Amino acid sequence: MTTAELDQFYAGMVEQARKQGVTCSITSGMACVYYGIAAATKDCDILCSPEQAGALFAVISNSRAEEQPPAYRGHLSAPLDCRWLRGGWTSHFEWNTVPAPAHLDVFGIAPRGSVPWWIDSRGLFAHPHIVGEMKRTDREKDWPFATSLGLKLLAEGDLRGWLHIFDAESLTAAFERVPCPPDLIASRPALGLLVSGDPRLDVAIRGEVEFWHQLDKLRMSVHRRAVRSYMVAVGRHPDGDSLELAVQHRVRVAVAERLLPQAPLLDYGIERIIAEAISHASRLVPTGALDWLPDARKNFYGLSQ
Repeated sequence: MTTAELDQFYAGMVEQARKQGVTCSITSGMACVYYGIAAATKDCDILCSPEQAGALFAVISNSRAEEQPPAYRGHLSAPLDCRWLRGGWTSHFEWNTVPAPAHLDVFGIAPRGSVPWWIDSRGLFAHPHIVGEMKRTDREKDWPFATSLGLKLLAEGDLRGWLHIFDAESLTAAFERVPCPPDLIASRPALGLLVSGDPRLDVAIRGEVEFWHQLDKLRMSVHRRAVRSYMVAVGRHPDGDSLELAVQHRVRVAVAERLLPQAPLLDYGIERIIAEAISHASRLVPTGALDWLPDARKNFYGLSQ
């Protein structure tokens, strides 16, 4: 399938899901393409209300890409079930299309999101503010997208754009045109250095980025440890690799009920993971670079058991 055909396929699923009453939005790479800050992507990430996971699963089950049926992607994918979606797990699906499989990832909560992701959707897509928060990953390639989303928001008059710009030069240029209000400085203390013209701004941004890098790495590490027993059991199950998605789903739910913690980040502790991210980041940035970190506890919005 061409990129355009894949985009239509994914959009069609979201449109169908919404017709069935499912609260869902496209985020991440496809959203960046929609907002004009990325060229193309062949994968799709969807945010879905955890309580409506069953209805979305029915839509996915009935979808076909190049006449290919869907399947869970790998043994580590959590089942598309509200109990695990609301705890921070992601469900992964694929269609065996040519020249490469089509991939769909379903989130119940927005990683690093600080507000309800379903507020202010734009058409089929999550708001740029949500997409920008999700782009604070451990992957270097994601950060220019976050900055571009921030600049786009400022150009639209949405001052939350100040929260997403992680480039000192871009911040300084934007400040010449747009004021930065005190409430946003309270949310992101490094902006205070911008307003005062403090030359430590660049160091503070390095500290912020490294902190988010480490926080994302720890988040994934917690999930990898939590999924090990489940992954092995799914792989050993006689129907674990069934060609029928409904059978795959039953296997994953049954195994998950025994072996997959529903909310491993909460079990680990939000305060603990933030403290460890700060500790890890402190070894990689100049002394004092972490003095202006935001309160990241709010960036676990919606996580529950």
